[in-house]
Amino acid sequence: MDESTDPTDWRTNGVRVVQGDQLDTNTPQTPGMNRAAAITQATAGAQKLWAGTVVIHPDAKTGAHHHGELESVIYVVSGRARMRWGERLEFVAEAGPGDFIFVPPFVPHQEINALADEPLSCVLVRSDQEPVVVNLDIAGVEEPETIPWIDPIHR
Repeated sequence: MDESTDPTDWRTNGVRVVQGDQLDTNTPQTPGMNRAAAITQATAGAQKLWAGTVVIHPDAKTGAHHHGELESVIYVVSGRARMRWGERLEFVAEAGPGDFIFVPPFVPHQEINALADEPLSCVLVRSDQEPVVVNLDIAGVEEPETIPWIDPIHR
């Protein structure tokens, strides 16, 4: 078997490192945000994951949307994230540096930079390569209910 196509040739089919200055900014962009892809099929041979960075400008927010069947994980590097979610964006929680946010499939949500004078920098991981974004026309409630970040294991 040709070594270049042998799946057990760990030299060519093993670990990939994508340098920070090699991120792909040719990704779908949202006003007020800058996304860059790090781990994709093209950059690393990933089959089931997409990972990259997102910087949300000070005081910026997305519109209400969901990502279909995809699961998303957001890791806050710096700044302050405010997440709203629900049928009317009636729930809200905030996360800071070192915190992880999990967004299940089909959950209507909105990402907000909670700071007016500092960018929000995050690492984003999704469970598929497809850039699914379903924009929603939702009139959010005036006073969302604050939900504390307490997972079921640590209640």
